Amino acid sequence: MSCSPAELKRKSDEFFDKWNACKAHPGIDGFVEFAVAVSSFTEFLDAKGLPGLHQSARAVEQQVLSLLDRWNGDSLPAVSEAELDSQIEDFRTRISAFLEENNDPNPERRLHQEAEVFSDLLPAKKIWLVTSTPEAWNEVVTQAGYFNIQVEVCGPHYDKQSTQEPTIVLVDAKGLESTAFIVRVQALRGRFSASSIIGLQLPADFDGLKLALRVGCDYCFPQGTAQSVIMARIVKLCSSEEEPPYRVLVVEDSKTATAMIQRTLKESAIESMAISRPQEVLTALVKFQPDLVLMDMYMPGCTGVEVTRVIRQHEEFLSTPVVYLSADTSIALQVDALRLGGDHFLTKPFNPVILNAVVKSKIDRYRILRRSMYLDSLTGLLNHTTSKQRLDAAVAAAVADGTPLCVAMIDIDHFKRVNDTYGHPMGDQVIRSVAWLLKQRLRKTDAVGRYGGEEFVVILPQANAERARNLLDRIRIDFSHFSHPVKNTAFACTFSCGIAQLAPGVSPQDLIKQADTALYEAKRKGRNQIVGG
Repeated sequence: MSCSPAELKRKSDEFFDKWNACKAHPGIDGFVEFAVAVSSFTEFLDAKGLPGLHQSARAVEQQVLSLLDRWNGDSLPAVSEAELDSQIEDFRTRISAFLEENNDPNPERRLHQEAEVFSDLLPAKKIWLVTSTPEAWNEVVTQAGYFNIQVEVCGPHYDKQSTQEPTIVLVDAKGLESTAFIVRVQALRGRFSASSIIGLQLPADFDGLKLALRVGCDYCFPQGTAQSVIMARIVKLCSSEEEPPYRVLVVEDSKTATAMIQRTLKESAIESMAISRPQEVLTALVKFQPDLVLMDMYMPGCTGVEVTRVIRQHEEFLSTPVVYLSADTSIALQVDALRLGGDHFLTKPFNPVILNAVVKSKIDRYRILRRSMYLDSLTGLLNHTTSKQRLDAAVAAAVADGTPLCVAMIDIDHFKRVNDTYGHPMGDQVIRSVAWLLKQRLRKTDAVGRYGGEEFVVILPQANAERARNLLDRIRIDFSHFSHPVKNTAFACTFSCGIAQLAPGVSPQDLIKQADTALYEAKRKGRNQIVGG
């Protein structure tokens, strides 16, 4: 769970207050507002890694949207209101039970320089492995430990395990009849509100996977899936990375429409900035850096299409989604608007639930595109160009604040031998293993990038060379214990590392060169060691 119990309680209280207000003042306007609230809360639970609660909220959302679609009177029919109220009360009970069991706030990361070890100090993630063949998963259990993930292996009597909710529940289908597996998943889904449930060793047929997902699995891995692929999913689910809030620029000359749009966006925790003069759009784009533009189609002296065409003249905004809002339902107008740089067209008056759904889906795709531009596709780390940009910014900040900064260069030892002996796919897996380990063990304020091939750069703000060395040496030792399975055997790898600390007058390029020189000194001395610091 990536939110505190206090945050969950605040959001759930707001949600239930909306329902009470809807009941107190029946009518279409209040019900539409509640529909926005339930969609927003459903998305919040999904984003915060609470799949059980998300599933319950989604059932409420589907019921609300179904009633909204069939609305044909002044108020919600009494029978429908009673049924919905009962469903929402069951949901409230489940949230209350979850909060009662998780009333200890998550400790924050310790980012202070005086911390003895400045790696990620969040408590170890705990996961369950429900299986009748624990010996088959020994390697997963061992490797998970290197990522600060504790695996509790559970046999058929998993219901007697500790009540503390795990981050993930792995359910091994091997040796289970289909019905027994379904019953087991349903029981676990009903018991746990925040755990992600992963089905393992499932038959690869479509119907089997569909049923496993329907009864409560969040992810499924068919028979024959490499354990490295399963390990990648475990590490990703246990990571603490959070997306920044969505940001929308509203270009609308009507104050009333602007207020309504911003209120709708705020319900879904979307940040917004509004301008009424289209001539200000370029300045606003640079200043606010939105993920999407909501554009009124008709404004004094200018159309939305004309504004969009101006925006598209600037390369940095070529991919920024533009969604038009207009009371004009002309098909010809909509087609022309989309051909001339727009991405979607919504007619006024807009359905607020649809507006938020369109905005979020467009932003999700936009962010995926952006990530492909600045992240390395194999590892998810910063790519070479972005790493250099991040280092430039880190050096400038360290000089301005008078704080220490270290840079480390890491290179996998004898990597060509790995590719030649075991093949490039296994070489890629070794590279990913280093990336996982670095991402899991570094602070939020640190940056790590794939500099090229099997080489990585680590940027450590507010860290002197001694502390950088202590942290990276622990990671080096743990990585050397990794076992990389291949066919009926396995092998281990090591890496070498060079560290450089920022000194007065040293440029980012010089810092990289110093760390690189230290790295090659580590290689010359026999590899699997750190030089510098």
